[in-house]
Amino acid sequence: MPRIEWTENDNTPTQYARWHSESDAAPPRRVVVADDRTKADAAHRLACEGTALLWRGDFHGARQLLAALARRVDRKPTPSGATPADGFHLHRRARGHRARVLGMLLVRLDEEYGLTLRRAPDVRAACREAYGPPDGPMVVSLRELLGVIGAHEWRTKGVEVPALDGDRIHPHYGVFSPVRGEYVDLVACAPLPPVADRPGALPSAAPRTAFDIGTGTGVLAAVLARRGFDRVVATDINPRALACARDNVRRLGLDGRVDVVDAGLFPAGRAALVVCNPPWLPARPASAVEQGVYDQGSAMLRAFLTGLAEHLEPGGEGWLVLSDLAEHLQLRSRADLLALFDAAELRVVDRLDTVPRHPRAADTTDPLHTARAAEVTSLWRLAPR
Repeated sequence: MPRIEWTENDNTPTQYARWHSESDAAPPRRVVVADDRTKADAAHRLACEGTALLWRGDFHGARQLLAALARRVDRKPTPSGATPADGFHLHRRARGHRARVLGMLLVRLDEEYGLTLRRAPDVRAACREAYGPPDGPMVVSLRELLGVIGAHEWRTKGVEVPALDGDRIHPHYGVFSPVRGEYVDLVACAPLPPVADRPGALPSAAPRTAFDIGTGTGVLAAVLARRGFDRVVATDINPRALACARDNVRRLGLDGRVDVVDAGLFPAGRAALVVCNPPWLPARPASAVEQGVYDQGSAMLRAFLTGLAEHLEPGGEGWLVLSDLAEHLQLRSRADLLALFDAAELRVVDRLDTVPRHPRAADTTDPLHTARAAEVTSLWRLAPR
């Protein structure tokens, strides 16, 4: 396992601890001890040089220093005249620099995930949820630890989902949370496809089987089950997503109707309805935690469309839930998307649109505000030609 080393002062031996980073950051090559006497300007200079600061002071002092570092690295506005695509890439580059600098403020967790700093919260339960059973002392960035704490709070209280009659979905750490409810509402309201030709099936009967591809928290699988499907098979390749979806299925009392399976994309067999909400932006994820947002080369989108027809029952449909944010950022055109449909020999039955309701769509200080304000999320109803 990667590890880091440091000395508390000139008179103490070198100390070591296991290094952990959910963003796959390499362990810093140099570490110095910092505390409440450390000035923000000095910390910023060291962090930009690649020197990490292992915090030994007050926990709230560490949070204040992290905020001070953030103020010093927040990037300038996108240069005038930049194309939307250039603006997006500049934004990602700046976010990467910000993450690297802020990730240089470190804390040490003991062999039980205890945080031995003044006024520190009890983070043991949150760390067990995110990291699994403890395996000796380790060092993580404070920024990551704050994310772990926040995820624990979201997991505890859950996210209310109106499409589930107000029931809650409890997201786990590292699993995309359904806080943007507009895409869930699309799946809850779209007209269901007619029943496939089955002996004895009534024309008005609900389709029997549905697939939810890349289920994440399991929210869409739960919506489909509540809409009357006898069986929903939800797939994902992320172990955290699989555990999260199973937890939510159990909480909602849908164990007997929703199967959560580890599959590359499609499960075996065919379904009357196949739903997929892939990552919306065709860009390379910088780490595993970004795979819910970025789909390099539209790989998941292409694989879903290519394999859809052979996994549909006669008369069945595939529902693709996709934002057009990539189009506004000039990362993918509408013509490109329609060409993917055509190459997969799919026709568009219908399209349902909705506009975002999240706060970032109205945040004029967001570098991507123009694109976000124009964004439309669509549910494409697709069927084989």
